[in-house]
Amino acid sequence: MLKGIGALGAVAAGAGFATGNAAALGSGAVYQYYHTDWTTIESDLSTLADQGYDAIQVPPAQFSRVYEYEREYTGEKYDPPLGYQPIDLLDFDSEFGTEAEYESMIREAHSQGLEVIADAVVNHMAAGGDAFERKVSLADIPQFGSDDFHPECSIDYSSDYSVEGCWLVGLRDLKHESSYVRGELKKYVDKYRSLGVDGIRWDAAKHVPESFFADYANQWASDLYTVGEVIPESYDGKSKLDYLQGYADTGMSVTDYRLYNVMKYEAFSGPGGDMSKLSGAGFVNRDSYRALTFAGNHDSPDPAQSLLAHAYILTYEGYPRVYSEDYGVGDDSIRNLLWIRNNLASGAAYDRVTDADVYAFERYGNLLVGINNSTSWQTRTAYTSWRNRDLNDYTGDQNARADGNGYVEASIPPEGYVALAP
Repeated sequence: MLKGIGALGAVAAGAGFATGNAAALGSGAVYQYYHTDWTTIESDLSTLADQGYDAIQVPPAQFSRVYEYEREYTGEKYDPPLGYQPIDLLDFDSEFGTEAEYESMIREAHSQGLEVIADAVVNHMAAGGDAFERKVSLADIPQFGSDDFHPECSIDYSSDYSVEGCWLVGLRDLKHESSYVRGELKKYVDKYRSLGVDGIRWDAAKHVPESFFADYANQWASDLYTVGEVIPESYDGKSKLDYLQGYADTGMSVTDYRLYNVMKYEAFSGPGGDMSKLSGAGFVNRDSYRALTFAGNHDSPDPAQSLLAHAYILTYEGYPRVYSEDYGVGDDSIRNLLWIRNNLASGAAYDRVTDADVYAFERYGNLLVGINNSTSWQTRTAYTSWRNRDLNDYTGDQNARADGNGYVEASIPPEGYVALAP
């Protein structure tokens, strides 16, 4: 069962936090796959376990519209995505492989000590016919008929009702208020569980009413880790953090898009980005146990300073996720950060330096991280919890010492970071 939520210190202290009724997530990190077949993923698993990951997130398993050869590279991603236009929710033979291969991948992951987070598409079914070879009529969708979908309409993003009830980019929007629809979606979740998954990512969660997750979906998956893809907007006067909070309150973790946007457009937008913006920036600062942090994914490209952003999320609180198309399974820079996370990054995070060039924080009593987004060496003095202690830099040779009052002088390389610990 998924074990932690990226807070080793909380686990070590015996904290009893949880996601729904499931045990909290592990203290490592998630490796996210996208458009990768099951046999390739299975071949990677021993390397990922050796790197220090504790879970993988894999694409939707159900039979869906769009063939591999119909996709077109558009610079930052491939369109349209595979797996996100379901046709048959209970048929797990797809473009990624067979159901037997999917189950084999899960077994191998477990043998390597890795958990598996499945991607579940519960907002919609496939679109109809257009330029793609696989044209889908209602007759092709075995679980549902016309009465099981909302009437077609375009989304008005200023309205919660429209966001949750209209058709996302032309995809048939399911009636979650229907007991029949909910029953079919429960069968889908149950099939994932029967194949041995440990968690579920709810795709396009913000396009589904919060009540569906609170009253049904998260209850069906109460023994699993669940996380919702929630890309917040400021609807009806709600702040972005409040919008994320609404979905977290249903009993699941949420993707910390608030933090991602600050990293991409403010702090790590390039040399000269304002690092002070990281202070209190994300949902992770409100509820670290329900924040899935990330610096990029299949929809959202990395910030310009990608490695610095990953140095931040992999040493900070929350449960971090690394995207496979940004960093390979054996990437050395990520490997070292994962070692630091798994061995040193425990305890609550406290800001120690917050200025335009440098952001430094302490995982209380365990680790001091300093990140420099300028193009020159930066030296800062940070208050810490240590007294008269020598500190080792686990990224290089910039060792330091905490004086009798707890102050540490740290030199941080240009566009780099240090990780100091006793």
